[in-house]
Amino acid sequence: MQQIMEMLRIQNIKCKPENRKQSLREWFCGLFGISSESIEEIRLVRESIDARKKPLVILLRTIEVCCKEETKLISQLKKKRYDWQKVSPFSYPYPTKLEKRENIVVVGCGPAGLFAAYFLALAGQKVTLLERGRDILQRTKDVEDFWSEGKLLADSNVSFGEGGAGTFSDGKLNTLVKDKSGRNRAVLETFVTFGAPQAILYEAKPHVGTDILKQVIYTMRLRLEEMGVEVLFRTCVEQFLTKQESIVGVVTRKGQRIPCNRVVLAIGHSARDTFEALKTTGVSMEQKAFAVGFRVEHPQDMINRSQYGEIYADMLPAAPYKVAAKTSYGRNVYSFCMCPGGYVVNASTEKNATAVNGMSYSGRDGENANSAIIVSVEPKDFPSDDVLAGVAFQRDLERRAYLAGKGKVPCDTLGHFRQSVLHPQEESKTSMSKGLRPQIKGGFTVTDISDILPRELNLAFLEGMEQFGRQIEGFDREDAILSAVESRTSSPVRILRNETYESNIKGLYPCGEGAGYAGGIMSAAMDGIKVAEAIISQISLTDTGI
Repeated sequence: MQQIMEMLRIQNIKCKPENRKQSLREWFCGLFGISSESIEEIRLVRESIDARKKPLVILLRTIEVCCKEETKLISQLKKKRYDWQKVSPFSYPYPTKLEKRENIVVVGCGPAGLFAAYFLALAGQKVTLLERGRDILQRTKDVEDFWSEGKLLADSNVSFGEGGAGTFSDGKLNTLVKDKSGRNRAVLETFVTFGAPQAILYEAKPHVGTDILKQVIYTMRLRLEEMGVEVLFRTCVEQFLTKQESIVGVVTRKGQRIPCNRVVLAIGHSARDTFEALKTTGVSMEQKAFAVGFRVEHPQDMINRSQYGEIYADMLPAAPYKVAAKTSYGRNVYSFCMCPGGYVVNASTEKNATAVNGMSYSGRDGENANSAIIVSVEPKDFPSDDVLAGVAFQRDLERRAYLAGKGKVPCDTLGHFRQSVLHPQEESKTSMSKGLRPQIKGGFTVTDISDILPRELNLAFLEGMEQFGRQIEGFDREDAILSAVESRTSSPVRILRNETYESNIKGLYPCGEGAGYAGGIMSAAMDGIKVAEAIISQISLTDTGI
C-alpha cells in the first residue's frame, strides 16, 4: 500500500463497549455519516476504557484516517467539537548497516539484551549474545518441573533463561516512560513482527500474556540467528577482562575467553553473582531504593464489578487496577505488576529462599486477580554501606519466607495477618477453609507470615491496604490472600553510566532493569535500543574518522 503522508488524527472519540463488535471502518462511517468507499486508510491509534462515571462506561478511541470526503468529515468534527489535527505518520529510523563491523558481546537474553542485540545486528555488527539460562523451550519445562516437583535449577527458572524474568509474567507492555523518539512504538512493532497480536499497537494497557510472549521470544531469537547473531545458552559470565580501565573481553563459567571491546550488560535484577563480579572488577555502582511486600489475591469478578460496574462487568476484558498510598510511616505503598485473571508464581532462584511473582496467560481468564502490594525501602533501611547491602536485605526476607513455608510458598489471609501484626500476643490460627482459594503455580502452604517483613513495613502495608479498601470495595476483605515474599520488584543497585551509556570501564554499557535503568518489559527493551543507538553512533563516528 502506498504510504499516506498526511492523515487526520481525531482524539478521544467516545464509543460504546458494544461497538467493539463492529469493524472499525463501519463504526467510524456510521458515526460521522460518510461512505465506506471514501476511506482510503483508517487505523486505531489508541483505545482505552473510561469507567469513571459508572454505570456509564465508554471506550475512548484515537483514530487516524485518510478520507476522500475530508471536507465533509472536518465539518462534522467541528460541529461535534472533536479534537483533531492533520499529522504525518512518524516512523522510527531503524538502523542501517555500517561499513565498519565490530565484535560486541551482549550479556543477558531478557528484553534489554534481545533488543540491543537485534538493533546492533540491524546495523551489521557481529553480536555474541550470552545467556546463563536455557532456551525458552527447555526453560519452560524446567519451570513447570519446579512448580510441580520443587526441583529448582539455579540458572533455569522464572528469572533466568531466554526471555528474562518478564517472560513468566503478565507480559504487560505499557510504560510510564515519556518517549518522543518512537522507541516505544518500535518495540511494539517488533513484537508484532514476531507474532504478538496487532492490538498491542493501540491498546492503552497492552499485554500479550506469558503463553504468547514465549513464542514471540522464540521467533525473535530465530531471526537473530538468521542475522548472524551467535546465541550461547548456559553461558554465564564470571569475569570481565579490562586493560587500562577499558573492557577487552569476558570469561565465562566454562572458562571460555571471548575478546571484545564493547559489552552490553543486560543482566537482569536477580544476577547477584554478576553484581559481585562487577564489584570485584571495580565497576562503579550505588545502592538503590526498591520495594518489597506480598502478592495479594482477590476474586477477579470483584475487581471487574468495582472497576466497570454491574452492567459491563461480564462484557469487558478482565479489569486491571492501580492503587497507591502515602502512609503515616513515611513510606509509599502501591500496587506493582498487577495480573488480571492471573496466578501467583514461585519465582525463587536460590536454594533455601522463596520469592514470588505474578503471571497471566493471554486470556486472563483465571479466577483471581493478583498484584504485588509493596512498601518502599531505601538504602537507609539496609544494615551496611556495602553497595550490595540491598541484595543482603532481599536474601534475608527470602530466607524468612522459605522457613515460614518450609520450602513452599507461604500464604496467609489478610484478616489473620492483621491480627498477628497488631496483636502478636494473642494466639490465632489461619484458615482458608471457606471463601477465596489461592491460584498459585508451585506448592504452597497456609501459615503465619507476619515475621517475614520488618514490623514497620508490615504496619505500612496494613495502612495501605486500609486506604485501598476505600478506593476499591472489598480490597481489604478478611479473606484476601497474601503470598510471600515479593522481593524482586527492581534491582537493588544501580550500575552507573555516563552520557554515552558507558560505565567507568570504557566499553561496558550497563543496560535495563539489572543496571537500574528500567522497570518492566517495555522500558527495558527501550533502554536496550538506546544503548544500541549509542554504540552504533560511536562506531559510525570512528568509521568516518571523526
